[in-house]
Formats: sequence, structure tokens, C-alpha cells
Amino acid sequence: MSRFFWILMAILGAGLILLVVNHDSGTTLGLENEAFAQTLYMGVWGVVLGAALLGSRIPFGEVARNLAVWLLIALVLMTGYQYRYELQDVASRLTAGLIPGSPLSISDGDGIAVMLEKRANGHFEARGEVDGKQVEFLIDTGATTTVLTASDARHVGIDVDALSFSIPVSTANGTARAARASVGEIRIGDISRVRLPLLVAEPGRLGQSLLGMNFLGTLSGFDVRGDRLILRD
Repeated sequence: MSRFFWILMAILGAGLILLVVNHDSGTTLGLENEAFAQTLYMGVWGVVLGAALLGSRIPFGEVARNLAVWLLIALVLMTGYQYRYELQDVASRLTAGLIPGSPLSISDGDGIAVMLEKRANGHFEARGEVDGKQVEFLIDTGATTTVLTASDARHVGIDVDALSFSIPVSTANGTARAARASVGEIRIGDISRVRLPLLVAEPGRLGQSLLGMNFLGTLSGFDVRGDRLILRD
């Protein structure tokens, strides 16, 4: 064994003895025992790493550059972790601005809130999910039930050909017929509802799927603020 190894063992042993002796007092050399133990541990590792670097004969400038790079990487990762929720909020706002209809989840006390921007056509539309598949909804407070177009229904896995279109519904194109169906989950941002019954419109009779009051009515509230619609759960 090298002399350096035995010196390290002596330092470590002396530190452990001091911790044992000062166990009842709670402090060692003016430090709390836990802080002293951590300092001793980090000091030993620092000496070991320093000796390894010196023994490798790598130029000091190169060592310093490598350490600076790794410290910078560690700082960036720590900063990203500490501000992860703020960064998620920024990303959501950018997505909402770049992709019309993208719901933006916002802070609202203890509840969940989702904000939607008014589209250029003057309507509020939402890029939602039905059973994990993306669907573009028109927010329609005048619709009693959520209604899917036939193409959206097929997209989310509903067997449209097996449906019976026997329920009359009023649409912007006049009266049409729809069929009852149900899905596992409808999600708008962070707000979701499961096992929600809905209607499927006859093929070609509805231009866009409607998010109706059987979804909106289950929320704790919703309101319009200028060009923004806030859904609260």
C-alpha cells in the first residue's frame, strides 16, 4: 500500500473517532456532526480526485477547462430542474401561440384551469383528445351533448357503420341525424372526463366536432375574458 493511502485512512479514522466521541454533544470542531461527516467525506474524495489528476500528468489548463465544462453542464441541469414548471409554462404558451386551438394549462389556486384563445373566425376552438386521438373541437355552449363528426368518430375508433342515426339534431347546416355512442376519455389540456356519452353526426352533415354542455357542465366554471376562454375544473 502507498503512503498516500495510509494517510487517507488515518484522516478518515481520526474523523470517525471524533464523531463517536462527540456523538452526545452533537457538534465536532464547531460543526454539527452531520455537517462534519459530510465535510470529511467530500474532503477525502476531493483529495483522491486531486491526487488522481496530478498523477495523470494532464496539463493543468486542460483539467481546468474540463472541470469548467462539467460544472457548467451541472449548473444548467440544476437550473432546468429548479425551474421545470416555469419552463413547461413557457413551452405551453409558445405552443398555444404557434398552434391555434392548443389549450394552455394555467395556475388557478388548488384547481385546474385551461385557457383557450379565440380563433380568427371569432369562435373558441380546442385541440383536444378523445381516447388518446387528437380531435379539433368547436366550443358550443348551445349544444346539449358533445357531437363528433363521422370522420372524427372513425379516427378515435368508433365503428360508424354499425351506428343507428335516428336522433334529430340541429346544426349550422340545418337538421341532421345522429347516433348515440360513448368514449373512454375526452381531454382538453389537463381537464379530462371519462366514460362520457356523446353523439356521432351522419357522415357529411357536420363540419366540425362540437364540445357540448355534457362536458362543459361538469366543470366548476368557465368564463370569457376578452379573446380568452377559461375552463375551470
